Amino acid sequence: MSDPAYGLTLRLPGVSYDEARRRIVDALAAEGFGILTEIDVAATLKKKLGIDFRSYTILGACNPPLAHRALEAEPLIGLLLPCNVVVAEEEGGSVVAVLSPKAIFQLVSNPQVANLAEEVEAKLRRALESLAPAGSLGAP
Repeated sequence: MSDPAYGLTLRLPGVSYDEARRRIVDALAAEGFGILTEIDVAATLKKKLGIDFRSYTILGACNPPLAHRALEAEPLIGLLLPCNVVVAEEEGGSVVAVLSPKAIFQLVSNPQVANLAEEVEAKLRRALESLAPAGSLGAP
């Protein structure tokens, strides 16, 4: 799996899915993010399609003060919120990926939003880096 242009990816060899999920939730909390939504993709695919899939969860992370600033600057920015975080099992460990606010907010022609995207991305990057062995964080 290569790093997408729209996200930041961290591979955690030897780290279980459950441990990776716990670590990223804790790291996001340290940066002021809470989890608003959680989609268990594996359970959904099993229930709806009868397909077995690896452990794969999409977390909707939100930093309320930053979300409020974004909504004040661009009232319909909620279409691009919350910040999605993927935690997935992969061979030999886990992967954690976050959507790049800078990439996605390029859709919005508003300098205030661009500045805010930089700030949010820095927080998300720090959260990922706190899980990472040196030099293992991918970027767009």
